[in-house]
Amino acid sequence: MPDCPTCGFSINADRLWASLMELARIGATPAGGNARLALTALDGQGRDLLVRWMREAGLQVRVDAVGNIFGVRPGRSGSDAPVATGSHIDTQPTGGKFDGCYGVLAGLEVMRCLQERGIETEAPLALVIWTNEEGSRFVPVMMGSGVHCGVFPLETALAATDLAGLSVRDELQAIGYGGGEPIGSVQPRCYIEAHIEQGPVLEAGRQVVGVVTGSLGLRWYDVVVQGQEAHAGPTPMPLRRDALRGAARLIDQVLAIGHDPAFAPHGRATVGQVQVHPNSRNVIPGRVHFTVDLRHQETPVLDVMEQRLRALVDRPDAGLTVQLHEVQAFAPTPFDPALVARVRAHAAARGHAHQDIVTGAGHDAVYMARVVPTAMIFVPCKDGISHNEAEDADPAHLAAGADVLLDTLLQQAGVAGRQRP
Repeated sequence: MPDCPTCGFSINADRLWASLMELARIGATPAGGNARLALTALDGQGRDLLVRWMREAGLQVRVDAVGNIFGVRPGRSGSDAPVATGSHIDTQPTGGKFDGCYGVLAGLEVMRCLQERGIETEAPLALVIWTNEEGSRFVPVMMGSGVHCGVFPLETALAATDLAGLSVRDELQAIGYGGGEPIGSVQPRCYIEAHIEQGPVLEAGRQVVGVVTGSLGLRWYDVVVQGQEAHAGPTPMPLRRDALRGAARLIDQVLAIGHDPAFAPHGRATVGQVQVHPNSRNVIPGRVHFTVDLRHQETPVLDVMEQRLRALVDRPDAGLTVQLHEVQAFAPTPFDPALVARVRAHAAARGHAHQDIVTGAGHDAVYMARVVPTAMIFVPCKDGISHNEAEDADPAHLAAGADVLLDTLLQQAGVAGRQRP
């Protein structure tokens, strides 16, 4: 494939892959994935490694009060707002090597290449590692970028606790990343995030690069079905107040929302977590908690999907009560058309097969799009699998996406010249 028309080179694909594999050793699982939950000791080790690499690449490292890490590469224009890229390195409990990590290390590889070649940009560049994007240990999800963008207050994030009652505030201090930089002290002029697709569309279409035009809207809910515990032997079936039976019926109906052709092709409905109380073999369940995740590209359609959900919980089985609590929501988010067009043009200039695509996942880019022009670059993942230890990607595809990221960052920042031969 051709080199960048602007800078005349490509990223170091072997080094990018080697860095991904080295990071993956921290929190590696026997099945080949990663378990590096946000703000655990393993997350701290991953952060330490990335901070060392950032400094070796000539970046000035700053950490803000929610633990977001910014590595800033100065530009000729001095204190101007930087052109930023990044993602996250926290994982799901049974996560893969590439989700989030690819975006961080693709950005780092760009910085390393510029440093090696002595290339100076007009505007500064910044590499960002956002705190707790996954939301698998602490809610809200996309925490670091949400605080940075003013979606929710810093104190809300710091006060959040995990299932063991440990707070974000205390865990940041425990791993040494309760930073002193004020929130928003590094405010980019634009943001471009590279990521694996986490779905099967690009691979099915034999595309190398996905030009992301925007994201689906998301609404998260907690549902609690309340019945009554009773002995499994003496209690006749007609006299039971079985919360699990009621929850199972509800779950099937919730999933039917996502399968409704009226909401295709972008409708999504997922029940990802179920907790049964008291969870005993010979006790009729008295309470069931489950989560609901609804997504769509259009807000009016998402409203209809939510109305369907609310109608379902308003009609519980006899003897049961159902409560619905909204946990988190963000609207469908279009990315900046001009920046998206530049990603598209750079993919074409490199000769990569590419297509426009909408992301169904939440990303830090979704919150960044609220405050600055934003775009995303997708590359395929094997069989479309993500949030899974089997997550995999082709090194050539990862390099292609990083090259498009390089080109886009340089176009946005401007090439000032070379600092040395």
